Amino acid sequence: VFVCYNGARVVDCETGDVLVDITIDKETTKEVLRHMKNFNVKPVITHGSHMVVEDVYNCMVNDHGREFNVIEYESRMNGYRLMETEDLENFIDFPVNKILTAGDSDYLEEHYKNYNVIMIDCMKYINLGIEKITTNSYNLMAKKAPWAWGTIYKHSEKGPVAHICNITNKLFSIKLYKLFEEYQPDVVISTHPFSSQMVAILKSEGKTNCKLATILTDFASNDQWLAYNEYVDYFFVSHEGMRQELISKNIPGNKVFATGIPLSNRFLKHFDRKKIKESFDLDLNKKTILFFGGGEFGLGKEQTVRILKAFIDSIGDSYQIIVISGKNTKIQEKFEKLVQETNSSSKVQVYGYTNEVPELMSISDLVVTKPGGLTTTESLASGLPIVAINPIPGQEVENAQYLESQGIAVWIRPKEDPNETIQELLSNEQELKHMKIRSKLAAKKNSTRDICSIIFCNAN
Repeated sequence: VFVCYNGARVVDCETGDVLVDITIDKETTKEVLRHMKNFNVKPVITHGSHMVVEDVYNCMVNDHGREFNVIEYESRMNGYRLMETEDLENFIDFPVNKILTAGDSDYLEEHYKNYNVIMIDCMKYINLGIEKITTNSYNLMAKKAPWAWGTIYKHSEKGPVAHICNITNKLFSIKLYKLFEEYQPDVVISTHPFSSQMVAILKSEGKTNCKLATILTDFASNDQWLAYNEYVDYFFVSHEGMRQELISKNIPGNKVFATGIPLSNRFLKHFDRKKIKESFDLDLNKKTILFFGGGEFGLGKEQTVRILKAFIDSIGDSYQIIVISGKNTKIQEKFEKLVQETNSSSKVQVYGYTNEVPELMSISDLVVTKPGGLTTTESLASGLPIVAINPIPGQEVENAQYLESQGIAVWIRPKEDPNETIQELLSNEQELKHMKIRSKLAAKKNSTRDICSIIFCNAN
């Protein structure tokens, strides 16, 4: 079983051209290799024509009951010669493209079997009434005045808004302490800045000595996540650029890990694409566009319909479209009306809510979606080029900016002509191929396992 810490090097097999050459700097490589010494795993690096390990005779791993020499297998399959060094960390004096790690497939399951997990919606626990008010206020702003939410998001980092948030979280931490008295947690994993602040406040007051792990769930940071950071033991972020950003804000580098955002293990499965396409009555010979058009709050409704029409007008006979409208019945009706008006029922299917997103992404060649943190993570894990639409000002706009800057996504802005953008994208097969490669390289499919490994190895 191999997991990776990436850089990458991608070569076009036909031409020999290097398409991507991303290296990991020496200090980061040494830090990762040093961290691996806490685990029962076998680190591997490549150097020129050699695959370098610490013990060429200790290469056996157990893959669900099957013993095999994984490192010998990997070296032969890729045409590498095996090379041994006493300590990989000390051996490194050059940048590498990739660090591979071999280990038993059931290692983590055995390692963490004694942990009990309790999931708490922090704001609902504090006060259900306040939770409803804050949620409804956010929903209303996102629908009616997204600019207002963008302004609040921006000013939440500093100034009066930030001060109000910090005071409120200090008051809320008093109620949260009752939960801590009941459960006495050893580890708290937080996916919201306010809950992180509340727990950090309790730690600052000596009311708990738990380990606190904060998982930033977007592709750009906000200083609300960093309040009371001296009491946070781990920060987990979506990419190396965010890691460096936090370090530049005086967060110690040994507390920040670019693991990616956690996602369901279903995205690690290998699906039968033919069977799934047949189950959705799709053409096996056409490429598939997965179009998420509902949105939780029905944002950008008219723009979304225009974008879907632009896709219908541009796909010709090469593509088919699966449209997911979620629980938004009004926009589902608009989509169905559009399909009827354009006489495109043979190549466009409209669905409401579905729990088969991993399966649908596995058969898709392009995804159209609002750039929320989780949907973006799932799209990357599925190796999909992204067309970003209707981002909410604030974190979703920053997500779209990041994806666009990395060449993973095309962002259709409100004032742009979607027809021109979509026609240009779908006609450029080479660019779509490169976007797919970049998406796969940016993916961190084992994020959940990596986060648990870091937290619980140190907790023990």
